[in-house]
Amino acid sequence: MRAGYFGYSSSSMHKPPYPHPLIAREGWPFIAIAVVAAIVAPIWLPWLALPLWLIALFVLQFFRDPPRVATEESGVVLSPADGRIVAVEEAHDPYGDRPALKISVFMNVFNVHSNRAPVDGEVLRIEYFPGSFLNAALDKASLENERNALVLRTDAGQLVTAVQVAGLVARRILCYVKPGERVYAGQRYGFIRFGSRVDVYLPPGSRPRVALGDKVQATTTVLAELAPAAMSTIETTATGMHSQE
Repeated sequence: MRAGYFGYSSSSMHKPPYPHPLIAREGWPFIAIAVVAAIVAPIWLPWLALPLWLIALFVLQFFRDPPRVATEESGVVLSPADGRIVAVEEAHDPYGDRPALKISVFMNVFNVHSNRAPVDGEVLRIEYFPGSFLNAALDKASLENERNALVLRTDAGQLVTAVQVAGLVARRILCYVKPGERVYAGQRYGFIRFGSRVDVYLPPGSRPRVALGDKVQATTTVLAELAPAAMSTIETTATGMHSQE
């Protein structure tokens, strides 16, 4: 039962293991540089104190990385990122070579940028693609920008693909899992610096629980209900046979 803006009533929630600092390690060098600059530069140029401390605070908030609670529902897909929904549509999953339901989350520079696994499952493969750095809110960014695709298989056999997509100012996609490893829903598996998006491709027949423009939180928000494994297999096979006719 829905109870709040981002998720469900507290009685149906749990907090997945999250052994990470509240400020992401990926940001420590940037934060150190910003703080040192804010302390040292005003010695010679006092007027720089305020803007440099504002920059330091911005960098600090960008790399915040709080733990989140998750629903205990089974058969659902958790949001892999904080941000705003910019796509909910039928599409072709180029990494799983199948028809799919695509849900995209756009992260601006004020969102948390750590990425969390959307489901429990096994990492089947990871594919990295160099590319452009278009505005990540644009649809064509999904296939033209630098990106890293993570293909997961749930215990029930469904394929779920999560794609980290670099944005206009993002220049570094980080992924910390490998093929063959198991991940749990809400597990931190990657990070994208300074603006980006994550595309999620789900089996046909999956039912979205979000709509265009919705604000979502990683782990806490449920993006969709997965189609039963048998249904998704049948629909994928039928679509493939139809396309060959």
